[in-house]
Amino acid sequence: MMAGYYEIRHTVGFEETNLVGNVYYVNYLRWQGRCREMFLKEKAPGVLAELRDDLKLFTLRVDCEFFAEITAFDELAVRMRLEEIAQTQLQFSFDYLRLDGAGEHLVARGRQRIACMRGPNTDTVPARVPEELRRALAPYATGPVGAAAAGRPR
Repeated sequence: MMAGYYEIRHTVGFEETNLVGNVYYVNYLRWQGRCREMFLKEKAPGVLAELRDDLKLFTLRVDCEFFAEITAFDELAVRMRLEEIAQTQLQFSFDYLRLDGAGEHLVARGRQRIACMRGPNTDTVPARVPEELRRALAPYATGPVGAAAAGRPR
């Protein structure tokens, strides 16, 4: 059975393209962040409150592999899945699909590794992934991480 994904939709704007009309690569990374933010807003609002307090989500690594060009006014779906969860870190995968009358076309795939930290900016320390976030991510886990995402040992 295919694991679920969290999805946002986006229409590419002119400001996201370069002089040739292709989407500038940094926007793919922005869309990963936007997808992550909207997930928290929708599925784990308590974690947003913790972020206003002392929780910090540090991006340790981000990458994106491109398969096809997209341009202004292309309709995109950005789909996020949980690939891995540990005590203090998470790894997400992102599929970027161009949507048109003929269906869905994979145009890029990305990854993001996140560390949970707590404390003041001058003295942050690794922190456990919040329980609310683990529960919210469980339906979006791929493969064997599902049990860990739901808070059960592997």
